[in-house]
Amino acid sequence: MTTPTLAPLTTADLAPLVPELVLIGGAFALLMLDLFVSQRNKIWTHLFSVAVLAVMLVLLATGRGGQGEIFHGMFVRDTAADVMKTVIVLVSGLSLVYGWTYLRERNLYQGEIPVLVLFATAGMMLLASAGSLLVVYLGLELLALCSYALVASNRDNGLATEAAMKYFVLGSLASGLLLYGMSLVYGATGTLSLSGIHESIEGTSERTLLLTGTIFMIAGVAFKLGAAPFHMWLPDVYQGAPAPIALFISSAPKLAAFGMAYRLLEVGMGPLSPQWHLLIGGLSALSLVVGNLMAIAQSNLKRMLAYSTVSHIGFLLMGMAGGGEEGYAAAMFYAVSYTIMSTASFGAIIALSRNGFEAENIDDFKGLSARNPWMAGLVLCIMASLAGIPPFLGFWTKLAVLGAAVKGDILWLALVGVICAVIGAYYYLRIIKVMYFDEPVGEPLPANNDRVLGTVLCVNALALLALGLAWSPIMVWCQRAFAGLA
Repeated sequence: MTTPTLAPLTTADLAPLVPELVLIGGAFALLMLDLFVSQRNKIWTHLFSVAVLAVMLVLLATGRGGQGEIFHGMFVRDTAADVMKTVIVLVSGLSLVYGWTYLRERNLYQGEIPVLVLFATAGMMLLASAGSLLVVYLGLELLALCSYALVASNRDNGLATEAAMKYFVLGSLASGLLLYGMSLVYGATGTLSLSGIHESIEGTSERTLLLTGTIFMIAGVAFKLGAAPFHMWLPDVYQGAPAPIALFISSAPKLAAFGMAYRLLEVGMGPLSPQWHLLIGGLSALSLVVGNLMAIAQSNLKRMLAYSTVSHIGFLLMGMAGGGEEGYAAAMFYAVSYTIMSTASFGAIIALSRNGFEAENIDDFKGLSARNPWMAGLVLCIMASLAGIPPFLGFWTKLAVLGAAVKGDILWLALVGVICAVIGAYYYLRIIKVMYFDEPVGEPLPANNDRVLGTVLCVNALALLALGLAWSPIMVWCQRAFAGLA
């Protein structure tokens, strides 16, 4: 019997992988470049890393390489993947721009930080294009290992090392749950291909093992998203990590985790959706309640943002529970918008912080309107959008997922969402209240003269208003990604 041979890959076959190849090549080039650049001239490695991501953004925006499947369906580049990758690359680049001055002033900027960001971005892009359980796990671990190292980058800070250790231990546990679920699914179907798993499930009536595997995979995905009750790592990591690292971890990886959830659950386990939709709905409700109630009690802004992340993930899961084209489009719309809002919120913390002072307590914002009216206005835009106040972008995202829940006949979940949205508005409006109605505390801080940081934050914050006034193109972009989804 002759052994079938595989046709050799050509350059044309690898075309859909062009953005990832450029990114990985840029990361290795940066690693080599850093060996020859002194600490005093690290600006060049910083600029190179930002340039790599800028090239990536152009490649994705122009559709270079085209869409398609390679490696026998293990890597899939479709419209959904391109939407997620474009936003992931944009936010990763913003995290580097926001973090340059902050990390340099505190002697925390080392050559490995932009390298880790680039490799983490590559992991997120793999998750967005995964067509196989193997690629899902590869992308997840690449992202996770880089994230652990980034959180621990401030080795002299006890909070940072403690947060990194907790993140590593709990992340390893979540990866184990995910891997165990994958092994059960593989044992039941005999294939690692997500499309093959989908077909296998449709052809079998014995689904006990498959459902068990799905539950374990959902637990792993919920941890990476930060959904309750798998959110224990979020507050410590957000508080302990340097603000630019917290910015990075709070934004792009959430969109990548949504991509992983879509690939695993809808593309792979789609025939079991009546069962896992119930579980996703339960996680959504729990995340909304726990996240909002815990956020109210916080006095540390970074911890408040961590718990509010849990509630935002609850809204994202609400869209997924609604299912279908409208549900997933609404969930992606929420994920894309949240990454932009989260980037701006941590950007404001970075802009108000100085060497020796971290603007991470709510009291630090007291009287900000008197000290810095322009910055107070930007923070107002950010908090109003996070609270879901019209006409800011956050209002339309909440409206979209609530509409998807109603259309999916999950009225109870939509009701929970409305109640929690009202509760959630309280702690965001509290920030606005202390800025405009409370007296300043302590000596006024010196002005931040970083024009690049100020300009980026200004554009980022005002974009929340501009996109709120013209949100339709983003929603259409997301709907196009899931066109035809049943």
